[in-house]
Amino acid sequence: MFTVALVGADGAGKTTVGRYLAQAPQLRIKYVYLGINPEASNVMLPTTRLWYALKRARGRPLSMAGPRDPSQVKAPPKGGLKRLRAEIKSGLRMLNQVGEEWYRQGIVWYYLRRGYIVLFDRHFLFDYYFYDVADHPQNRLWSSRIHGQMLERFYPRPDLVIFLDAPAEVLMARKQEGTLETMEHRRQEYLQLRELVPNFVTVDATQPQDRVVQEVTDLVTNFRTNFRTAAPHRV
Repeated sequence: MFTVALVGADGAGKTTVGRYLAQAPQLRIKYVYLGINPEASNVMLPTTRLWYALKRARGRPLSMAGPRDPSQVKAPPKGGLKRLRAEIKSGLRMLNQVGEEWYRQGIVWYYLRRGYIVLFDRHFLFDYYFYDVADHPQNRLWSSRIHGQMLERFYPRPDLVIFLDAPAEVLMARKQEGTLETMEHRRQEYLQLRELVPNFVTVDATQPQDRVVQEVTDLVTNFRTNFRTAAPHRV
């Protein structure tokens, strides 16, 4: 079958809509969270679970959001030893991140082979594009650059991307996090990423929830029909 990614800024309703679709009787869907929020992850590497358990035990806050805004990232240390320590620390963290991403992709392949539509809540490429893939050499460690190259060149892209769009004021009212400027900035980033995939559709997320769910359901259903029609000709 095929994959569908629900993307959008925080507060757009990705998780709510995704879980509704996962229960739709007319669609054979497996829901997979492709973000880094441990509280939302329904699939996770054992090493990642252990890492978060240790952080909880030490009373340290968990990383609940996506990558930081590149403009807010500090430049790497200038000293040789400090830079080396930063590279090692970042490299270890990124090694686990890459393992997590491919572990989840392996589960996605398993579901696809069993004939399921796989629905992504978020997607690593879309979350990390402006942080690790786009060109910001002055603010990036080597591990970040390698991660970006992996995502851009090798990580499978969704067959259909559905962008849940809403003005920053609406997102802010729903999520109560960040600022209007950061919300709008993130929204515009997603709009710029429409060129990454051939099938990118925008849905008005300010509509009542049942209408958003129905519109997304119709998009997935129609894509399934076209996908099956084109299947004999796919290579």
